[in-house]
Amino acid sequence: SFEEIGKKIEELEAIGGTQILFQGGVHPKLKIEWYEELVSWIKEHYPNITVHGFSAVEIAYIAKASKISITEVLKRLQAKGLFSIPGAGAEVLSDRVRDIIAPNKCDTATWLEVHRQAHKIGMKSTATMMFGTVENDEEIIDHFEHLRKLQDETGGFRAFILWSFQSDNTALIQKHPEIMKQSSNKYLRLLALVRLYLDNFKNLQSSWVTQGSLIGQLALKFGANDLGST
Repeated sequence: SFEEIGKKIEELEAIGGTQILFQGGVHPKLKIEWYEELVSWIKEHYPNITVHGFSAVEIAYIAKASKISITEVLKRLQAKGLFSIPGAGAEVLSDRVRDIIAPNKCDTATWLEVHRQAHKIGMKSTATMMFGTVENDEEIIDHFEHLRKLQDETGGFRAFILWSFQSDNTALIQKHPEIMKQSSNKYLRLLALVRLYLDNFKNLQSSWVTQGSLIGQLALKFGANDLGST
């Protein structure tokens, strides 16, 4: 309920937080009006909280369910108080990979288009990559190239966040037991590569949540200039 969401926001405010990352799954019965009401309610009751919410997967699904364009979804949510959108759902921007690990999520072109349209209306966003499933090195570079080109085009990405697949208790590891846990060494080396390749991204955030606080801090010596993630 909205009230339950409010309680979580109040927990954030109690420790001095000012921004919420708000995202979830997709619901076949929820149309754009519900999301507008939600964002409006948050801004009405918690005016000092910045809403960073709704992944490209969610935005694309809301558009489909509501029979409106992606741009209209973004404009309507922006008008209600949505400030920016997260980079969640990118996984690896390769349709081969996505068909295996996330067949129900939007394809690469749609993910990029949601962010492109957000940037066009003045909304900032973040970009991400989750590595360590079935992708190969070429697909990792393709992912970086997609992001680099879009950033050159729009300049709308505020940050890039990298994390590794957390395989424990997942259906994917049951279907693909060959997937190996990724080492901290690989994470740091890949992060350093990101800093070189995505030189048009001002901010690179290390994921202490998935890598642990020690590696998260060490990553600040491997190209990251921010500490966070989910």
